[in-house]
Amino acid sequence: MKDVLIGILIPFAGTTLGAGCVYFMRGRMNHMVQRLLTGFAAGVMTAASVWSLLIPAMEQNSFSGHLRFIPAVIGFWTGIFFLLVLDGTVPHLHMDTDIPEGRPSRMSRTMMMVMAVTLHNLPEGMAVGVVYAGYLQGSAGISAAGAFALALGIAIQNFPEGAIISMPLHSEGVSRNRSFVLGTLSGLVEPVGAWLTILASSLVLRALPYLLSFAAGAMMYVVVEELIPEMAEGHHTNLTTVAFSLGFTLMMILDVALS
Repeated sequence: MKDVLIGILIPFAGTTLGAGCVYFMRGRMNHMVQRLLTGFAAGVMTAASVWSLLIPAMEQNSFSGHLRFIPAVIGFWTGIFFLLVLDGTVPHLHMDTDIPEGRPSRMSRTMMMVMAVTLHNLPEGMAVGVVYAGYLQGSAGISAAGAFALALGIAIQNFPEGAIISMPLHSEGVSRNRSFVLGTLSGLVEPVGAWLTILASSLVLRALPYLLSFAAGAMMYVVVEELIPEMAEGHHTNLTTVAFSLGFTLMMILDVALS
């Protein structure tokens, strides 16, 4: 159980380290650098959705033969609709825009920006939780190394995300300490979501293929709805495409090499 606790905290550590950049870097992060990091994160999440979640979901249902894709399809679309509902109801504000999304709210601009990143991090925490639940189950074909690979991959892409939230907050007048705390808190939903997912999975072990693909669908919603549009803004989209490909390749290598 100790390795599970460490595993679900690794992504949170990545966010915290990234948020700490506010103490060492001045001003607002360069827009091009931010787009490159966003593209990298999108690549990591896409690869994790495929290699760490959807493929294992179908492998666990291999006894269904040509119909083994059914739990993956159902779970994937449930995850899509789940994030679609959250996106339309939870008040949040994306970077570089003054138009809030979700239900009308009197929440401050700062908190709405934090909520946007929190929504982003929720499916990542669920993904780590459901993979570790599969590892604890023992018969799911998921090894400790495979679960660790997913946690490490998400931690790597969480590092720039922590910086992307804390540095703009400081540039808008928020103190360094508060910017760091808010950047860190935006990632707190990951270990909490991971632990709750583990607890839920222990009650419904037969639903694990659906839960794996559910997390994949939720992550892909974030990638397509938020990350890809952000990385494609402006010029030099060829560079952000390369960053996406690097993130995808790194996550694929981690998943295969450590499994």
